[in-house]
Amino acid sequence: MSTLVDTSVWSLALRRKSAPSSREETLKRLILDGQVRMIGPIRQELLSGIPDPEQFEALESRLAYFPDTPILTSDYELAASFFNLCRQHSVQGSHIDFLICAVAASNDFQIYTTDKDFLSYRKHIPIVLFEDSFNVE
Repeated sequence: MSTLVDTSVWSLALRRKSAPSSREETLKRLILDGQVRMIGPIRQELLSGIPDPEQFEALESRLAYFPDTPILTSDYELAASFFNLCRQHSVQGSHIDFLICAVAASNDFQIYTTDKDFLSYRKHIPIVLFEDSFNVE
């Protein structure tokens, strides 16, 4: 199954200077298996806040390997629907999180994240979380 990798997982993998963690090894395996999917908002989050132009360009170049999955108008509408449904159940989340959920749901992707908010979302909306998302290292 294709996997939409959330910013939280990418950030852990990209900033680590020590030995690879199990999450990084899992991400590497998913990349090598051709299962990783990307969307523009995650790419933007990863590139935002990198003031050094050389570091920015290096990361931009590495991420270019992953083409963006198109985000359709129906995905934005589904994200809004997910937001409203979760809010009715007193579950708060960011617009980006619900867009990730919508793109994943409409494309039959699983979501690989360390953000525990997604555990609350999945109680109310049809998302599949990657099995290793919350394993403690």
